[in-house]
Amino acid sequence: MNPADQNIVLNISNIYVNYDSVQVLKGVSIFVKEQEIVSLIGANGAGKTTTLRSISGIVPVVTGDITFWGTSTISIPPNKIVALGISQIPERRELFPDFTVLENLEMGAYLLKDKKQIKETMDWCFELFPIIRERIKQVSGTLSGGEQQMLAIARGLMSNPKLLLMDEPSLGLAPKYVNEIFEIVQSVNKKGVTILLVEQNAYQALSIAHRGYVLENGSISVEGESRHLITDDRVKKAYLGG
Repeated sequence: MNPADQNIVLNISNIYVNYDSVQVLKGVSIFVKEQEIVSLIGANGAGKTTTLRSISGIVPVVTGDITFWGTSTISIPPNKIVALGISQIPERRELFPDFTVLENLEMGAYLLKDKKQIKETMDWCFELFPIIRERIKQVSGTLSGGEQQMLAIARGLMSNPKLLLMDEPSLGLAPKYVNEIFEIVQSVNKKGVTILLVEQNAYQALSIAHRGYVLENGSISVEGESRHLITDDRVKKAYLGG
């Protein structure tokens, strides 16, 4: 598939990223089309989170390029990248634990000026996460793990992103929350939000994704439509338990 022929939201082209003297990403190339869910899977330490942090501008790219709707972002500071329409939900949520649920949501909308738009987005988040509405005045640090993850996703949506980067949304959750989180990811996508999903649960990630990439030791080793990756012997053996 030629990314030049598609409606590309995000195009990562041959990027290299270092942490100090260690080369973490080695020529990674990924593209994400409008309204897709694309899964990035791989073992711990493969470079998945680094890839997301590169897109968000948190870690610098040594060589290569990252474009969002055709505009290079590698020299743009992280807050300006959020303003462009990219929002990241970090691994382990990173909420403001002493803030209420409402205050965390308001922080997610800090770039927006239109009060009507903020209210509409918050109402949508409450439709997605009714429990969050019930906890609106509760300090976020006292929420359960599943409720904190829901709040983290809602906070990420408050900036009205066109591209949502999700880093391990099911990590550490009780089983009763895991299926619910993946259903919510699909619901968000059906509302027109493009999603790049990093996830430890490879089978569920590929089950809801349109396409996927396997990252090994900082390089893409396998890529393709998710329905093909699920049946790929290399992927099954390494990540799907069979």
